[in-house]
Amino acid sequence: LTQNYPNPFNPSTVISFEMPVKSEVTLTVFNTLGEVVQKIARGMYEAGKHEITFNAAGLPSGVYFYRLQAGDFLQTKKMVMMR
Repeated sequence: LTQNYPNPFNPSTVISFEMPVKSEVTLTVFNTLGEVVQKIARGMYEAGKHEITFNAAGLPSGVYFYRLQAGDFLQTKKMVMMR
């Protein structure tokens, strides 16, 4: 899981991740309260590099977290949306 770019962003950003093997993937965005804002990717992904565009057009400015879960792998990173 890489850092999103651009960061800070307005209103969309790209989140990239690379898979060593085919896996079930869930990519979720949370607000600072830990509430799910949006599940932006879900399903089986082949090995290799993947890019997902997250559009936050309807969300307020602030700090958000995105979490990638793929098999036993779990990682969370922070991003900032500024209007």
